Amino acid sequence: MELPRGMKDFENSEFLEIEFIRKKFLEISEIFNFKLMEPSPLELLSTLEAKGGETLRDDVYFFKDKGEREIALRFDFTIGLTRFIASQKSFKLPAKISSFGGVWRYDEPQKGRYRFFHQFDIEIFGKVNLEHDAEIIEFVSKFFEKIQLKNIVIDISHRNLVESYINKIFESNDEQIVSDILRAVDKIQKKSKQEIMSEFEKKGYSSTKLEKIIEFSKINGTPEEIEQKFDTNLLESWNDLKIIFRSLQNRNVNNIRINFGIVRGLDYYSGIVFEAFDTSFDIGALVGGGRYDNLPSIFGNNDLGATGVAGGIERIILSLNNQNSLHTIQNPRISVVYVNDDMQQIAINLASTLRDKGIFVDIDLSGKSLKKQMELSINSKFVVIIGPKEFSDGVVILRNMLDRTEKQIKIENLLLESKSIFNL
Repeated sequence: MELPRGMKDFENSEFLEIEFIRKKFLEISEIFNFKLMEPSPLELLSTLEAKGGETLRDDVYFFKDKGEREIALRFDFTIGLTRFIASQKSFKLPAKISSFGGVWRYDEPQKGRYRFFHQFDIEIFGKVNLEHDAEIIEFVSKFFEKIQLKNIVIDISHRNLVESYINKIFESNDEQIVSDILRAVDKIQKKSKQEIMSEFEKKGYSSTKLEKIIEFSKINGTPEEIEQKFDTNLLESWNDLKIIFRSLQNRNVNNIRINFGIVRGLDYYSGIVFEAFDTSFDIGALVGGGRYDNLPSIFGNNDLGATGVAGGIERIILSLNNQNSLHTIQNPRISVVYVNDDMQQIAINLASTLRDKGIFVDIDLSGKSLKKQMELSINSKFVVIIGPKEFSDGVVILRNMLDRTEKQIKIENLLLESKSIFNL
């Protein structure tokens, strides 16, 4: 039987990788005092459409439940967290929330992205504050340090800045023009200049003006570098970008640059936007986020500012593996083996007693030969061998699987001093 297109089974090795990322994410969340929660995996379709409009139906999994309600699987955490916080009128602000789990999108499957995949998410809700945006970006930088992923650059921009330049070039405040050209800018990292020019010329846009937008989107660097080659007095929110940049430097975050080509693809972003890339691996953005103050008002809270970021776990794992930097931690295991069938129940009792003490123990339950049990124990740190003669003397044989040495040890001592004996 086949799986639905875009779905996959996650094997043990993949779960260990995901669990490695999850643990590091939770550690850094605690350091920054983000409180973990998980929004419902099911939402009313109308709730999700508050973020993406009716065209969102093409990109999500939705269905009618037994009550004829239109229900959808979450496609990210932001909308569920915003719905929740916006409804909590007495919630203490600013609220710093983190989430980690699976999401569903009906996208075209691609490298590092199936239709079910894992994300981490952090959000800050409260009064509009550029330091909140800086805190989110600092979290991202420190998270990548925590998992030891190198060659990360975080590109920062501002939606108002890019929109103000589009309005100037096209001499219009028409929302449709801004929306179309933002999409053109967003495609620059994924398509060639000629492909973008051709696509948007067909929509009636001037090639000369498109050329200016594309050249503008290539501008990046420090504030000083940009001011030397571009008249930033023409741009709205330039000072906000400078404030963010200086705040991040003050936070010891130095893998940042301003990049006018970053706009983020979703329409609800309203301020600072950013993406993080592995410059040594062409896989696209590993994380993306920014300010979205308009979304809480859709849920009835007009006074609530919001900023956040989401990261694709499978893509991050691909980058770590590309750098040979992913070192999953597996707890050292002990095997208990038995010489014959008469010793099996005794071995099971010993294994259970060790497990009660927090020791990770494997034992064969199917009556395999001692030779086969030993072969299956090759990755264990120690093997405890139970034989009838030794057991009658109150001892077992302890084999160190690293140096292949053996010694007899009293069962009583093994149980009393198990962690020190196993060097745990």
